[in-house]
Amino acid sequence: MTDAAPAIFVALEQSGFGAAIRQSPWLYPAANVGHIVSLVLFAGAVAVMDVRLLGGVAATAPGPLLARARSVAIAALAGMAVTGFVLFSAEASHLAVNPVFQLKAALIGAGLVNVALYELLARREVEKLPPGATLPARAHMAGLLTLVIWVAVAACGRSIACS
Repeated sequence: MTDAAPAIFVALEQSGFGAAIRQSPWLYPAANVGHIVSLVLFAGAVAVMDVRLLGGVAATAPGPLLARARSVAIAALAGMAVTGFVLFSAEASHLAVNPVFQLKAALIGAGLVNVALYELLARREVEKLPPGATLPARAHMAGLLTLVIWVAVAACGRSIACS
């Protein structure tokens, strides 16, 4: 499979770093567990944010709740990025040409664009709202898109081994 992969991914996989991950009896499994723990934290934080953006937990002011959940989501996303890079490095040439991994990467990009659009177009307005206030339609849309996108990312992640 390395013939089809771009040279940069072959080089990463064949680097000392990639080899160390594959040869260590604990490094790859530790990164895998770290990736899953980060995923669980991320999913929980995103679920809290999306439920609020979709109108749930309406008795709570959205600003403070979303800010706390956002902090957890950012930390968990950073954990997934670091552990994901470790996992990717061990088999970069295979993953780089895997269509399911490519879809996962595209969906992650879409998820990040959705977050950026929410931050630019709706966050300031949502943060000012009191408990019980109706959220703007763009906040609802961001919450719905986030649910769909990140569930699809997780599904792709779990499906990579099968492809």
